[in-house]
Amino acid sequence: MSKETKKQKKINELLEGYEQPVSGREALTKLQEISKEVSKFNETVECHMRLGIEVKHADQQIRSTVVLPAGLGKTVRVCVIAKGPKVNEAKDAGADFYGTEDIIEKIEGGWFEFDTLIATPDCMGMLGKLGRVLGPKGLMPNPKTGTVTLDITKAVKDAKAGKVEFRADKQGMIHCPIGKIQFSNEDLVKNFGTLADAVLRAKPSSAKGTYVKSIYLTTTMGPGIKVDAKNLQAEVKEIVG
Repeated sequence: MSKETKKQKKINELLEGYEQPVSGREALTKLQEISKEVSKFNETVECHMRLGIEVKHADQQIRSTVVLPAGLGKTVRVCVIAKGPKVNEAKDAGADFYGTEDIIEKIEGGWFEFDTLIATPDCMGMLGKLGRVLGPKGLMPNPKTGTVTLDITKAVKDAKAGKVEFRADKQGMIHCPIGKIQFSNEDLVKNFGTLADAVLRAKPSSAKGTYVKSIYLTTTMGPGIKVDAKNLQAEVKEIVG
């Protein structure tokens, strides 16, 4: 049996008598309290939801994006593959990297110094050969996530502002970052409410029974705090209106 670490002991002390589930706001407050006591770095706050969907059915697969109002607390490097005037549009919108064949050649050579890849529809044919390297990294542009588009300006600005992708895995789980622990509590609450609202809106019409089965909020090195899934809709309405 492994010995309890000093950090784990402190976490257990801070959670002693703490009844769960709680509201998302209360969970985030508790995580900030714990992180302040036991962590020496600005941890990422994550939201994990288990949904009552049948992912094997095509009409119940969930994949979408949402722009978090307080961002993610990190600089997002955006790369755009486009042609002609759209390359200049990418530059003017604030993209970090932009081009056509030159960018594709760099990626083929193993270059991945970007966090989001955006492409115009007329460039997707050239990107097909990169699917085997971009796909596993979650970087392949996709119309469902708004990264295959003619509106380059909006796509770049959304990515820079804190757009995150959420998708249900094979177990019907969604795992998504919602910010940094050193954000203000209100900013974390807004980000949580905005993500939860997007997930609720993404409910497939064919999904039966309880949609959101469980929710946990956690940090990189911290404990998971269970959120009251039954009250989620009311809390989201209170946060985002």
